Amino acid sequence: MKLIGTLDSPYVRRVAISLNYYGIHFKHEPMSVFSNLERFKSINPVLKAPTLVLDDQTILLDSSLILDYFETEQQNKRKLMPETRQERSRSLRQIGLALAACEKTIQIVYERNLRPIEKQHEPWVSRVCGQLQAAFAELEKDIIEWPLNTTEDSIDQASITVAVAWSFNQKMLGDGTADIRYPFLTRYVSEIEQLTGFVTVPPEDQHNLEDAKQKRMRLERALFRS
Repeated sequence: MKLIGTLDSPYVRRVAISLNYYGIHFKHEPMSVFSNLERFKSINPVLKAPTLVLDDQTILLDSSLILDYFETEQQNKRKLMPETRQERSRSLRQIGLALAACEKTIQIVYERNLRPIEKQHEPWVSRVCGQLQAAFAELEKDIIEWPLNTTEDSIDQASITVAVAWSFNQKMLGDGTADIRYPFLTRYVSEIEQLTGFVTVPPEDQHNLEDAKQKRMRLERALFRS
């Protein structure tokens, strides 16, 4: 089984961490849809990360659909989604907010880093930033009442997805005031990121660290141009 995609994608990292907690053995191939375009296309013409190639060569894509496949596998001893209706709805809410935050972070990065400055539309950026902050504000309120699980034995899909989304956002757009605006979210994610299942799946592939540094430098220049 192969997981295709680079770990600087929150969706790829989400799947990799989850597979570790499911106890699923897999090989990770850190392939970029940009720098490894032709090679990636030969595996999945849709060019979507994560791509998961099962042992029978079936190709799965979309992180939520991939994880649903393993959550319902009967041979898995561990489940990452709660069974009761109330707990499941709470988890799905937190997962939905976290995935929305990922989507909005990516939109901001693309707008600021890839679109020419003369084509950037500030009203759109302001709207997306507002949606991003609203998602994190809702998560902050939620986890006060329903704290995230922060141990190896208790970690679940909501905690995984929230932590991955928050860490990705802070890596790409962090402004140094997160612990003031979202103290509970910051604290819980800091604890979760210390778990073995997370430490062994860093948010950047080691051989791509220099490339990631260059990307961040370009992003910072783009963010502070105006």
